[in-house]
Amino acid sequence: MTQTSLAPLESTIQTTNIWLNEILERMGWKDQHRAYHALRAVLHALRDRLTVDETAALSAQLPLLIRGIFYEGWHPHGKPLKERHKEQFLAHVADAFRNDPDVDPEKVTRVVFQVMAKHITHGEVEGIKRCLPAEIRSLWE
Repeated sequence: MTQTSLAPLESTIQTTNIWLNEILERMGWKDQHRAYHALRAVLHALRDRLTVDETAALSAQLPLLIRGIFYEGWHPHGKPLKERHKEQFLAHVADAFRNDPDVDPEKVTRVVFQVMAKHITHGEVEGIKRCLPAEIRSLWE
């Protein structure tokens, strides 16, 4: 039996690893599980504050595997959340690291946003920012 591969799956795994490695490098971490938790936590916190239309627009620019992480466990009813403050947003990120108290949720969020901004279009980043309250939007800068 010959081994065959599916190019789209190999490509999305490679791209996901690029994103995770960029998070690792910017955070100064060595553990890829931490980078995965960072990406997942920030994506979920962001997703739940976007409109359904903006969620779909953003997901269209995400690699297939990261898109799956983005949508994991999503229930669009009652979205976007009406939280207006940075601390509320960061609390959701911090919750993913409740067993890792040395992690700074604001730094994690800024790093994940930097990596996202590097890989999605400027127009999409601006569209996301327009959907967010000023305090949360400031995390993109």
